[in-house]
Amino acid sequence: MVRPQRFLPNPETAVDNVFQALPEVARDEVARLAHDEVTRAAQTLTEAGVRVHLFDDTDPQRPDSVFPNNWFSTHPGGHVALFPMYAPNRRTERRADIVEMLKRQYRVQQVIDYSGMEPDGLFLEGTGAMVIDHELRIVYVARSRRADPVLLERFCSMFGYEPMVMDAVDQTGAPIYHTNVMMTIATDFVMVGLGLIADHARREEVVMRLGARGRREIIDLTASQIASFAGNAIELQADGRRILALSTRALAALRDDQRAVIERSCEIIALPVPTIELAGGSVRCMIAGLHLDARELVR
Repeated sequence: MVRPQRFLPNPETAVDNVFQALPEVARDEVARLAHDEVTRAAQTLTEAGVRVHLFDDTDPQRPDSVFPNNWFSTHPGGHVALFPMYAPNRRTERRADIVEMLKRQYRVQQVIDYSGMEPDGLFLEGTGAMVIDHELRIVYVARSRRADPVLLERFCSMFGYEPMVMDAVDQTGAPIYHTNVMMTIATDFVMVGLGLIADHARREEVVMRLGARGRREIIDLTASQIASFAGNAIELQADGRRILALSTRALAALRDDQRAVIERSCEIIALPVPTIELAGGSVRCMIAGLHLDARELVR
C-alpha cells in the first residue's frame, strides 16, 4: 500500500473514469483525509493479521499514487510485472525502492517491464485493467483505452493465462475504465456486475468460466452496487484465514443474502475510505497483492 501526502482526484484520468467525483473541501484537507484513511486502513488490516508493506509518497505530482496495483503485479514462481500507464502524470508512480524491497524480502526470479510501451501508446494498467483468476489461469478484461489487446496477449503468453475480453458499460453507457471495479474473484465466490457486460453471449460465457465446475458461487451485482464500489474488493490471507476487504460504502450497498454468501468463507473487513473513493477507486485499487514466497519471516 502507498500512503499519499498530496492526494487529489486526478484531472488527467477524469475523462474516462466516471467513478471520480470532485471534493467538497480544500485541497490540503483532501490530502490530510486521504493520508489518514490509508493509515487507518493499513493498521486495520495489520491488526487483522494481514502482512502489509506501507510506503509513503511525498511527490505532489503523483495524485494517484495510492493505487499501486495499476503499475505492478506479482505472480507465483517469483515473477513481477511493471505496467505502462495511460495518464502521463501516473508514470512516475513506478518506484524502484518498492521493487527492491520485493527482491530483498521475497523470492523474485524475474522482473518483466512493459513500461517501455508507453511511447507507442500501448497501456495495460495492472490488476486494475485485469482481474486474474490465478487458479484457472484466466485474465478477465473490460475493453478500454487502459487495456491494449496486443499488450494483453503478450502478457498472457508470458505468464500462461488465457485472456477473456468483454465490452462492459456503466449506467450511463460509458465503458468501464478498469475491470476491477466490476469484478472480484475470491476462492469460493465471485462478485461481478453481469448486467454491465453488453453482449449476452459473452456474458453467458463469463458466467460459465467464473463458475466452472461449481467451484464458486456468483454474486451478481447491480449497476448501482458497482457505482458504490461493491465490485472493488479483494480476498486476503490473514493468519491462516481468509478475509474480504472492501470499503464501508461497498459493504452498505450489499444485500443481506449477498453478505451471507461472502461470510460462508470469509470474514468481512470494511474500511472507511470515502476520500480515496473520490479518485474513482476503492479498497481493491489501494492494494497490490503479493503472490511471492517470502525469503524469511517478514515482519
